[in-house]
Amino acid sequence: MIHKHAFEALDQTLKDIFKCHNPRNETLPFGGKVIVFGGDFRQILSVIPGGSRQDIVNASLSSSHLWQQCKVYQLTKNMRLTVGSDTSTFQQTMDFAKWLLDIGEGKLGGFNDGEAIIDIPDDLLINDPYDPIGSLIEFVYPSILEASSNPEYFQERAILVPKNEVVGKINDCLLALFPGDEV
Repeated sequence: MIHKHAFEALDQTLKDIFKCHNPRNETLPFGGKVIVFGGDFRQILSVIPGGSRQDIVNASLSSSHLWQQCKVYQLTKNMRLTVGSDTSTFQQTMDFAKWLLDIGEGKLGGFNDGEAIIDIPDDLLINDPYDPIGSLIEFVYPSILEASSNPEYFQERAILVPKNEVVGKINDCLLALFPGDEV
């Protein structure tokens, strides 16, 4: 998510610092130091205010001259998915993870020029056109009033949305479920 200029500035700074020890370091990426970057290119790109799609892509690390000197390693096992999952839901969780990866890699929805139509499984859809937020809350937080005193109940659940205005609507609906005044 960091603009490529930040990486390029770090590269130049380390080259300047370490050339004192060995003049050859000025020609090595990051002054000869090994730098490990972690991230997921399927996630958020840099924010370029008023930028076009091309401006945003050009701001990524993969558009930098440094990218040619990077070695990319791909993690193949999602450790987060395996923690705490029981054997009855393990395969279902792995199938869902594969589906998400296939979306991220553009393998679903046919030809993809930046926009594609992807079929979403019925069990993931909210089918209530009158109260979609209420349906989502009921799905993620079933029996919320009975479980509200259990902190683990909330640690195992979350609703993620892309815009703050939707967060506000969901929070308002959730708060309305609880008796008493909002504090």
